[in-house]
Amino acid sequence: MRKVLSIIVLLATGYAPAWAAQEAEYFAVFMQGKKVGHAIHTRAVEGDKVTTSEEVSITISRIGIPVTVRMTETSVETTAGKPLSFESVQFLGAMKMTVSGTVRNDGVVEVTNSSMGMQQNNTMDWPEGAVMAEGLRRLTLEKGLTPGAEYRARIFNAGVMQAIDVVVSIGAKQEVDLLGRVVNLTEVTSTLAMPGAGRISSTSYVDDDMRALKNNMLIAGIEVDMISCAREFALGDNDVLEMIGAMFIDSPTPLRNPRSASAITYWLTPTGAEDFSIPTMDNQQAERLDGGGIKLVVRPVTASAGGTFPCEGDDRALLDAVAPTRFLQSDREEIVKLARKAVGDTRDAAEAASRIEAFVADYIDDKSLSVGYASAAEVAASRQGDCSEFAVLTAALCRAVGIPAQVVVGVAYVDDFAGHQGFGGHAWAQAYIAGRWIGLDAAFKSSGRGGYGPGHIALAAGNGDPADFFNMAGALGRFKVEKLEVE
Repeated sequence: MRKVLSIIVLLATGYAPAWAAQEAEYFAVFMQGKKVGHAIHTRAVEGDKVTTSEEVSITISRIGIPVTVRMTETSVETTAGKPLSFESVQFLGAMKMTVSGTVRNDGVVEVTNSSMGMQQNNTMDWPEGAVMAEGLRRLTLEKGLTPGAEYRARIFNAGVMQAIDVVVSIGAKQEVDLLGRVVNLTEVTSTLAMPGAGRISSTSYVDDDMRALKNNMLIAGIEVDMISCAREFALGDNDVLEMIGAMFIDSPTPLRNPRSASAITYWLTPTGAEDFSIPTMDNQQAERLDGGGIKLVVRPVTASAGGTFPCEGDDRALLDAVAPTRFLQSDREEIVKLARKAVGDTRDAAEAASRIEAFVADYIDDKSLSVGYASAAEVAASRQGDCSEFAVLTAALCRAVGIPAQVVVGVAYVDDFAGHQGFGGHAWAQAYIAGRWIGLDAAFKSSGRGGYGPGHIALAAGNGDPADFFNMAGALGRFKVEKLEVE
C-alpha cells in the first residue's frame, strides 16, 4: 500500500496540462497494463480566482483483499498564478485525512490538519518560488513546446506539504496510441526531485493546445499510465491487480534466520539505466561501486542500557523526532496513555523502547491488509493494520514519552508471505537511544519473525508522511540483490 500511496502522490504532482476548456477531463489509470482507477481534472475561473482540482482513485488487491485509495487536491490561485489556498483530502482505505492551508500576504501559510474528527492548526512559510496548478499552467504556456527546450519549476504538493523541484524537457512530436485512437502529440519529460529522495521521471504527451492526453511513470518498478478517455470508461469497472508479487525483490539465496546474523553484506546492482540510491544510517553503510552498484552492510546497532528519556537538548533533528505530526499524533491523550502503559516504571530508554515494541506487537490484534495507510491515532482506535500501522504507532508511542523516533520504509526478508519469498516492501520504526538509532519492528515481532534485524534494508526514514515514500518509490524496481554474505 505504501507503493500505491506513492503512485497517487506522484500522479497528483506530475506535469500539469494547460487546460483550454473549463470542464472536467477524465483519465483512466493503468498499472502494469490493467485499468485500476481514474483521474479527474477540473479548472474553473471565477472573477480573478482560478480553482484547479485533481482527483486520483486507485483500487488494488492484496492477497485477494481489495483496497481503494483516493486523493483529491484542490488549489485556489489568482489568474496571475499567485497561491491563495489549497486542500488535500486523502482516503486511505477506511481512513480519511484532510489538510488545508491559506496563504497570507506575508507568505505565512495557516495550515489545518483534520482526522478522526480532531483538528490541529499550525503555520509554515510558503516555499520560495513554489507554484501550484495555475502558476505551472502559466509557466507552461510561456515556455511553449519547442523541441529541445528545458525549464525548471517548483511545484507545491499539498499531499506531502512540500515543494517538489521539477525539470521539464520538451521532446519531439510522435504518434501516440490513446486507447485505440492514434494522435500526433509532443513528448514532455518531467523529472521530479526531493531532497534525499532521488529522482523520478514522468513522460507526458500533449497536444498543440497544451492539453496532456497521456502520462507514463515508472514508480517502484510498476509502470503507471494515465490516459485521456470518455467519462464512462474512466469511471467504469476496473481490473483486479494483485500487488503482493510486485512488492518483492528476489533473494539470490534463502536466508533461514536473518535475525540471528550479526550482519549481512549485500551487493545491489541496477536493473536498468535508471540510477538508485540507498541511504547510509546507523544500522547500515552504503558504498557506491563502479558500474552504479552499491555494497551495503547492514549491521544492526544494539541498544545500550543507561540511556535516559525524555530527550533534552537543542539538537534540531532530535527535537523534530519527538514532535507530534499529522501521522504521529504523540500529543493525543489516547497515545500518551498507551505509551505510559507500555513503558511502565522503567527509566531506561532502551528498556522503554523495547517495551513499546512488544506492546505494539500485542496491541494490534487485527492484522488487516484492508487498511490503506492509517495515522497513529487511527491505529490506536482501530487496533488493526499491517506493517505501516505497527510502525506509526511504535514511533508515536516513543515520541509520547520523549524518545526520538522515526518511521522507516524499505524492504525486509521473509521466507514466505502469501507464497512469496524474498525482500518485500516493509515499514518499521527506529528510536534514538544513547546516541544511536535503534531498529524496532513490532510487526515482525508480532508475526513471530523476531523483530528488526540485518534482513532489513532501509530506503528512507522520517515522520511517516507520504513524502517519506518518495525514496522507496524511486529505488524499488531499480535494483536487484546480486549476491549477499551472512556474518
